Amino acid sequence: MAAAHQGRAIGKRSSIAVQMNQQPPRLLILHIALPSWAGICSNLCEALQNFFSLACSLMGPSRMSLFSLYMVQNQHECILPFVQVKGNFVRLQACISELRTLPREGCFHPQSISVQLAVEDGLQQFKQYSRHMATGAALPYTSLEIIILTSQPGKEVVKQLEKGLKDKDLLRVRRLQVVEVTEDVLEHTDSSSPIDDPGNDEISVLGTDIDLQTIDNDVVSMEIFFKAWLHNSGTDQEHIHLLLPSQCFSNISRGKDNSMCLKCDLQERFLSPSLFPGTADGSSRMDDPKGDVSTLYQMASQSSSHYKLRVIKALKSSGLCESLTYGLPFILRPTSCWQLDWDELEINQQHFHALCHSLLRREWLLLAKGEPKGLGHRQRAPASTFYVIVPSRSLTLLVKAVATRELMLPSPFPLLPEDPPRDSLKIMESVMDSLELEPTYNPLQVWSHLYSHLSRTFVKPQERLCNAGEGRGPRKHPNKAGQLQTNRVRATVVPLPVTPAPGRVPKMPEASRTSSEDFFLLSEPEEEYPSQP
Repeated sequence: MAAAHQGRAIGKRSSIAVQMNQQPPRLLILHIALPSWAGICSNLCEALQNFFSLACSLMGPSRMSLFSLYMVQNQHECILPFVQVKGNFVRLQACISELRTLPREGCFHPQSISVQLAVEDGLQQFKQYSRHMATGAALPYTSLEIIILTSQPGKEVVKQLEKGLKDKDLLRVRRLQVVEVTEDVLEHTDSSSPIDDPGNDEISVLGTDIDLQTIDNDVVSMEIFFKAWLHNSGTDQEHIHLLLPSQCFSNISRGKDNSMCLKCDLQERFLSPSLFPGTADGSSRMDDPKGDVSTLYQMASQSSSHYKLRVIKALKSSGLCESLTYGLPFILRPTSCWQLDWDELEINQQHFHALCHSLLRREWLLLAKGEPKGLGHRQRAPASTFYVIVPSRSLTLLVKAVATRELMLPSPFPLLPEDPPRDSLKIMESVMDSLELEPTYNPLQVWSHLYSHLSRTFVKPQERLCNAGEGRGPRKHPNKAGQLQTNRVRATVVPLPVTPAPGRVPKMPEASRTSSEDFFLLSEPEEEYPSQP
């Protein structure tokens, strides 16, 4: 597994210029045995369908590149070879529909080596895909992220992988993650960190390269896990330099302009509704009239240098009217850039922590000005954007754009009279008393039917008619009368040796399987590439 760490470093050095929101290809391996599959299938399929309805609909640069899916039950099986996510919702939905049809009852004795073989097979498939797509230009992705979703004890799966993959070539693996689906996460709190088994030196050393975590077996928890794939997870460079007056701090981390510099990463709080087709009334995009992400995130993601926010003054927390903020809020956190040494990372985090603590204690906000990149002799400085920086109880800061003089419109608001009419007050108090009161707003309990709306946008009216016609006359499997044929895309890599499970019924006839395994099916519309074992 040391090779995996080396591979991640190589991949990171070659991708510094990649856009901030580009994510690595992902291989999802479902290692869920019977009878656990019966209790997990519905939640997992709904979460995947909801997630891909978002991922495939997002306008702007693609946040997910490639995706592949394997299933491990009796043996490992490629359900979906690597495909581009954006624009491929129909194929991904068909893959999810196939998962729903897998048997949910019965029993079998899975081979302990099946997960390892799925990892090797998927990695080989990724290498072949990269060879097929290489056209002289460098690919935007050079390494693969592998996620194993399992119903088995996570620690045991990690130990099996460490033992089986110890001598394998994992230079192209950026991250290997084992996720245990559990009914009661409290019983597995010790599984949320990488495995450490002092009784076995090899496992102790290798275990640091495999992430292990647990998630609850419910739709919301699985959705949140998959949505993390839409976050920028790159650590090639810090995103934002937060510059503070130098008098407040020591000389440590001061920049050339004698300012205190906190190096931060930027994270979205939520997805902009303007990035989805047909949201709201289809015309008003209050967060950004350009229909793109806010200026701060856009500039930080597209800039090869660091975007700078210079703090110019402090404000009382009670002295800011919410009507003066606009655009999407963003989260600042201490950077985790791998190119900084450990001492600098630690000092930077300590200073960030101290800043959050000081702002909370004083009940202050910060007013900051966005600084443009270096301009040429004939370039004019663009109009400045100002931001308020708000502390929180977590190790994060909230950043919101704030209006300036040029943008303000006259707004004569009369003061609220102290004593409203008694009759009106009585009526309104009665209305207020009838409302259900919640202590906090929980967005996970409020839904707008966006998932179903986005799913419907991918199906054109004529396609609905065609699908209905096909439903009246399904094709039959040539070997099984009365059994529907499964039109599954097959992987093109040379299959790894697998001991066939007894009683396994092939889902395609031999002749059809041979012909289908000679081609890659990459994206809609279908494209074919000869395999290169």
